[in-house]
Amino acid sequence: MSDEDKAAYRDDKLEHTPPATAEEEKRLVRKLDRAILPITCLLYLLAYLDRSNLGNARLQGLPQEILGGDPTGLLYEWVFSAFYFSYILFQVPATVLSKLFHPSYWIATMAIGWGICSTLQASAFNLAGIIVCRVGLGVFEAGFGPAIPLYFSLFYTKNELGLRLGYWFGFAAIAGAFGGLIAFGVQLIHFGPDSESDWKILFLIEGIPAIILGVVTWFALPNRPESTHLFDERERQIALERGARGTKADVGLVINKKHVIAALTDWRILACGTIYFGVNCALASISAFLPTIIKTFGYTNALAQLLTVPPYVVGAAVLCMTAYATDRLQSRGLAIASSCAAGAIGYLLVILVPSNMHVRYFAVFLITSGTYTAIGVIIAWFAHNLGSETKKAAGIPLFMAIGQCGSVLGANIYPSSDGPRYLRGFTITCALMAWATVCAVILYVSYRRDNKRRDELYGKPDPDATVDTSELADKAPMFRYIP
Repeated sequence: MSDEDKAAYRDDKLEHTPPATAEEEKRLVRKLDRAILPITCLLYLLAYLDRSNLGNARLQGLPQEILGGDPTGLLYEWVFSAFYFSYILFQVPATVLSKLFHPSYWIATMAIGWGICSTLQASAFNLAGIIVCRVGLGVFEAGFGPAIPLYFSLFYTKNELGLRLGYWFGFAAIAGAFGGLIAFGVQLIHFGPDSESDWKILFLIEGIPAIILGVVTWFALPNRPESTHLFDERERQIALERGARGTKADVGLVINKKHVIAALTDWRILACGTIYFGVNCALASISAFLPTIIKTFGYTNALAQLLTVPPYVVGAAVLCMTAYATDRLQSRGLAIASSCAAGAIGYLLVILVPSNMHVRYFAVFLITSGTYTAIGVIIAWFAHNLGSETKKAAGIPLFMAIGQCGSVLGANIYPSSDGPRYLRGFTITCALMAWATVCAVILYVSYRRDNKRRDELYGKPDPDATVDTSELADKAPMFRYIP
């Protein structure tokens, strides 16, 4: 069926579809949740484990075995940053390109690719080998992370999207908790002389499952609503009607070039990128250095690995509760600002209270809760506010790419020579989180003013009415932003 035929089919279904009852819609959403959330959440857990396990491997002998001891910590920072170089460069082209493929095939290919790269890290025997694996990991994960918000927006309404993306991104925090538990267990294996090769087991344990789940994804993950085999005819009608609420989705495997250009020139995406830069600097700092930082509190390597678990668990819980609240309130900007402020306060406590380990450990909870919540809610915010599928496909990875530059910074401001207080790294990250708070408030005010202006010019729209965003994307007169 051609794209024109699919469009005609969809429009005909929308015109002749009787309204869904509340029970029918709830049943469809539960079916979508069962089919989509377990696979995508587990994939993100594995993706995040594979990108962030370097922080645990650092305490398990990797620098001593393949980096010549790395007394300054600079080689480790280059290895950690190598992932982000390719991840940043490939996000926008990979996500735009993903619109030309069925989602299940694209996402499965990315998962298998990063699983292979992660597993091959266990075979690295020098700096060049581990960097090649990290670069490959970044290429394949670039095609996965930004594509998921776009994929979710095909099935979920703006009132449902925040919580689902909160569940999905919450698995990054859960990955941090699992990473600490797995690293603690691997530490007890004592693989190699003096346990110096435990890091190889860590990469194998966390890399191989991604390959297996990628194969499952190829067959099990639903494709677009108009083509998936998951639905019967009535469910497909309801899904297409839900997808037309508030916006009119693209049909088929197409790219609107005008919307790509609009995304690249939208100041709000750039402003969001600055927020994402700050929170990703904090997130990279947590991922790469949390076990090391906790070790400076006076704990052993193994206990430091274990003590990373509770902050991640609390971060995931706070993210899900905040995402649920923002879905109900249909407002996300102030929640993001509050989360960034909490993270800034956490870093400030670490800077100002050098000797009280209880206060410093509490600060870690503020940092993880604020950082993970801000990132999860930002993704949901722009998954609606960009209007059209193509603008989302270009805009979401664009602000993510800008933000991931913060990850490179975060990986390079904690050299071993700055220990044990790491004042430079904490101060930079604290300032960036404070700036992210300001930017979130600016965007919130901007969206509210734009909505008010359109209400005065064109009247208040029906929230469930179809808005044609195919030409103007989020600039369509009857489109309204979530502030």
